[in-house]
Amino acid sequence: MPSYTVTVATGTQWFAGTDDYVYLTLQGTAGYSERHLLDKPFYNDFERGAVDSYDVTVEEDLGEIQLIKIEKRKYWYQDDWYLKYITVKTPVGDYLEFPCYRWITDEKEIVLRDGRAKLPRDDKTQILKQHRRKELESRQKMYRWKEWHPGFPLSIDAHSHSELPRDIQFDNEKGIDFILNYTKAMENLYVNRFMHMFQSSWSDFADFERIFVRISNTISEYVMQHWKEDFMFGYQFLNGCNPVLIRKCTEIPKKLPVTMDMVECSLERNLTLEEEVKQGNIFIVDYELLDGVDANKTDPCTVQYLAAPICLLYKNLENKIVPIAIQLGQKPGPDNPIFLPSDATYDWLLAKIWVRSSDFHIHQTVTHLLRTHLVSEVFSIAMFRQLPAVHPLFKLLVPHMRFTIAINTKAREQLICECGLFDKANATGGGGHVQMVQKAMKDLTYSSLCFPEEIKAKGMDSKEDIPYYYYRDDGIKVWEAIKSFAEDVIHIYYESDEVVCEDVELQAFVKDIYVYGMRGVKASGFPKMIRTRETLAEYLTVIIFTTSAQHAAVNFGQYDWCSWIPNAPPTMRCPPPTEKGTVTIEQIVESLPDRGRSCWHLGAVWALSQFQDKELFLGMYPDEHFVEKPVKEAMAKFRKNLDEIVNIITERNKNKKLPYYYLSPDRIPNSVAV
Repeated sequence: MPSYTVTVATGTQWFAGTDDYVYLTLQGTAGYSERHLLDKPFYNDFERGAVDSYDVTVEEDLGEIQLIKIEKRKYWYQDDWYLKYITVKTPVGDYLEFPCYRWITDEKEIVLRDGRAKLPRDDKTQILKQHRRKELESRQKMYRWKEWHPGFPLSIDAHSHSELPRDIQFDNEKGIDFILNYTKAMENLYVNRFMHMFQSSWSDFADFERIFVRISNTISEYVMQHWKEDFMFGYQFLNGCNPVLIRKCTEIPKKLPVTMDMVECSLERNLTLEEEVKQGNIFIVDYELLDGVDANKTDPCTVQYLAAPICLLYKNLENKIVPIAIQLGQKPGPDNPIFLPSDATYDWLLAKIWVRSSDFHIHQTVTHLLRTHLVSEVFSIAMFRQLPAVHPLFKLLVPHMRFTIAINTKAREQLICECGLFDKANATGGGGHVQMVQKAMKDLTYSSLCFPEEIKAKGMDSKEDIPYYYYRDDGIKVWEAIKSFAEDVIHIYYESDEVVCEDVELQAFVKDIYVYGMRGVKASGFPKMIRTRETLAEYLTVIIFTTSAQHAAVNFGQYDWCSWIPNAPPTMRCPPPTEKGTVTIEQIVESLPDRGRSCWHLGAVWALSQFQDKELFLGMYPDEHFVEKPVKEAMAKFRKNLDEIVNIITERNKNKKLPYYYLSPDRIPNSVAV
């Protein structure tokens, strides 16, 4: 009688094994096997990390094995089981791989297809078509869209992490408990003794060192030492944790009435301001989005303030970007002066602090939350709803969706919810951050997520004109590596543009993103349909780059650049100055966050800057969803390209006081998971 050897691999996560009854059924083109009992209580099979083998004998040859059904029946208590994969050795010696990488919970069953990726057009038999359809029907019931706030991209329909499908939950929920992590961070930083001292001001700038020097590192210490300098202020627009706002100024806006007399002493080329603009030496950062946003009113004992500044910058003869004019409000007037480097020291310093505080708010809520976390969640939900596990694009994308829905759900549960942790220390807490996302949606366009296109649209693409923009340089390299990988995979499965057009699951995926993620807004520029392999390659690159590289670029530098509180104040406790010549050091310190808010802020940026335990970085795919040799060769090529980028970045960073490494592939996690 024919005999099949079945090998079952259990995951290595905590509590991945099971003591329940486990049954297996093989289904081939010529028939079914009987239901075989593989494991029962106390047999010590299917333990965490185990690989167990069984011989399954059948009456007659089953033909080509198409499906495997695994059933788990409870013995005593709920005992979830993480099944990595099953391999089957056929009677003629062929090996078939059946990837799973999912939890089997309660008394559930799971039906697996072999690991070869298939488009809908490739399925010829009714049984395979039916399996594909049932999987999507089941997923669409589990992964439902929900509006968290009007105008937001839609998110997952779950109130808490525990309500999520088991497959997308964190292995250890305590590991991503924001309250626990922030408190632990403050304890580790030895600042917990200050965490309840709200309304208690620091005495001077040096006093901030009491919560800083114990954990100083190269960049954060350099920031502490040089934060007052115009060079450091300008450098952060290029290579800090929010390097996405600066753009080349093609015309001085009327709302910023800067004159030549104001800035003449800052210009170094004996040109007029207008000539400097024409030569491409003037840059601008406009925080208009903050205009009209309500400041945090959750603490009646502390009045908090926001501003919407405009900052004009200049490329000097050393090719350094330095500020030359700052207006702290959007409407010019006598009570909204333009601050200049030639002003009194504390006037100029406070104006720069206000810009840094405004930059922090835009960074946290728009650059980080909206444009990486919320957008990546849209990609994730659409993928689970519209792409079955056998689809090549599911296999390609699923590593880049790991834990994204879970971290966002936890954030809505604890961090950015009403009365959440975000309200404790941030001037945009208490609802301001919601207004910001709603306003920022109009600028969330498809082209703005295409990295090279967005850099060019801002006039920041010339390496010759702007030589020290490492965010741009490294980002382009990583973008091209991802795009090359996406193209390689596409050409394996899509032999022509016509095949792309015919892929109904791909088109449903794209439509879900447009309709629910971008709320069907035509101006977003998100495609409703993809018709060519070239367009598909760009689309997949946008998804993978956003969920990996873009998030890394704006997330993991938060402690480096924001731990020195005066360089990134999360709130300001006095209004912006309305006249020159009155600012004192005491006024600046009173404006900066109090001791309690400083500590919560420090705990937050520390916790957010840490990698996950057992982090998977770009190009690392330990879960073998793909089994075909051509794809594995494409992955190897991808990793080689990424290694070359790592070497280039490492060499450039040698002996630099301010190394830029946030887009080094060995520091880019595959997905948004923190």
